[in-house]
Amino acid sequence: MLDIPPIILNFIYVIFGGLLTLVFMKLSCSMFNRMVNFNISDELGKGNVAVGLMVMGIFIGLGISLGLVIGLGLS
Repeated sequence: MLDIPPIILNFIYVIFGGLLTLVFMKLSCSMFNRMVNFNISDELGKGNVAVGLMVMGIFIGLGISLGLVIGLGLS
């Protein structure tokens, strides 16, 4: 087996976790865009604050949940 130093292994976990989080954020936003009867990008372009807050809530919730999963996976 390879003896990878823990600091390098943690950086690999962080990079993989960050990419995974970005993929899930894009996926959740596109799935939610299909569920509602308006286009999120168009509404954000019009300056709709409520849609911005909704997207912020999705991203914060997903980031926290994936951060916990990744963080607990390191221990």
